[in-house]
Amino acid sequence: MKPTPAADLDNFRTIADAIATLFFPHAEVVLHDLRTQKVDYIANNISKREIGDDAALEDMLEGDVDERTIGPYEKLNWDGQKIRSVSTVLRDAAGAPIAVLCINLNISLFESAKQALDLFLAPGRLVPQPDALFRDDWQERINTFLHNWLRQRQLGLNLLTREHKRELVEALHAEGAFKGKSAANYVANVLNMGRATVYKHLKEIKQEG
Repeated sequence: MKPTPAADLDNFRTIADAIATLFFPHAEVVLHDLRTQKVDYIANNISKREIGDDAALEDMLEGDVDERTIGPYEKLNWDGQKIRSVSTVLRDAAGAPIAVLCINLNISLFESAKQALDLFLAPGRLVPQPDALFRDDWQERINTFLHNWLRQRQLGLNLLTREHKRELVEALHAEGAFKGKSAANYVANVLNMGRATVYKHLKEIKQEG
């Protein structure tokens, strides 16, 4: 027979549901009642435990419990998948420990994704850019200069003002970026400017020179 749920833990059961819902389906949240030493509640059960199972947390009631949060630590689930867990000691108004809330996150999926990304992005698979293809790649030279310019000023493309864009056109012109065919159109597209505006800036730069 299942034990009668303690009313003073009801808020914690709601919190358990909220956490499990946010990280569904990868997280399980288990509430242990330290007074009965039983599992009080399980949200998104992935461990195959049951409400009423022994909590085996007697040590939490012996002496002073100073730790509020324990972990994160790792363990294996019943299916062999890796779980990362963190446990929080819950107290009553007098400061006495009454429950432990355990969040168990299945990280096996994330580890598999990381391994796949590491393999896909491994630098050892890259070869140097072929000269025959990139010797005259004016687009890449513009991209490299543009993002170095932005990085030095700690700016993003979506944060550029009209004056920033004019400065960039001037800087690109000084680098000879507009010698490439259709370079002005490319810069206009990248900077989200009208082509006429780019040509206007270039005309002004030539007049000033």
